[in-house]
Amino acid sequence: MIVLYCFGPLWGLPDPSPFVVKTAVQLKMSGLAFRTDKSRPPEAPKGKLPFIEDNGVRIGDSVFIREHLERKYGVDLDAGLDARQRAQAWAVEKVVEDHLYWATVYARWAVKENFDKGPAIFFGDAPPEVLEAARGRVLEVLHGQGFGRHSLGEVAHLAGRSFASLAELLGDGPYLAGETMGGADATLFAGLSAVLTPHFDTPVRDALLKHPNLVAFSQRMMQRFYPVPAKAEPATA
Repeated sequence: MIVLYCFGPLWGLPDPSPFVVKTAVQLKMSGLAFRTDKSRPPEAPKGKLPFIEDNGVRIGDSVFIREHLERKYGVDLDAGLDARQRAQAWAVEKVVEDHLYWATVYARWAVKENFDKGPAIFFGDAPPEVLEAARGRVLEVLHGQGFGRHSLGEVAHLAGRSFASLAELLGDGPYLAGETMGGADATLFAGLSAVLTPHFDTPVRDALLKHPNLVAFSQRMMQRFYPVPAKAEPATA
């Protein structure tokens, strides 16, 4: 059986990582049997989650995991989509993962009160200097990426433009390609749900709430793939 390694439920989400949620939903869409197990980035082949183990082979990165599943098991998560819809799906994924993801990271790590009630939990009872060093490393990454050079309001403005574009692309349809669900719907759901969790109240979340169709899409996907909300285990969070 395929094993998906993840963090585990946290902050009202199936997993704090949208990349883990994306892969979990895509596995559910595929119909393949799998189970989850908890892990941490240092144990992963690429130093980040998710990764899967399939018959002794470990594969990291959500894109390469999907490609492995489609190649090995003959799964096509975009079955029913034409060439233009497939191209649009990839573009949507990059907006979500290479733009909005960093707005999510900013909201969780750069906003001190959010860091204290959020990512700091991963460091257990580590002393304050360790927490600040870890936070500092993420802030350096954000600075290199670009968002770390902006104010929270500016980041929310940029994220808002992406939300507006995604809302236009989704329109009134249940999925990005209309009535047909595709792999990018898992990516969009994962990215939106990471922002929507009320655990982190920021202008980025406010910008998303301005688009009811995106909120409704996230709620539909949550109900379909996680009808029973997973609960975090305090002893291992």
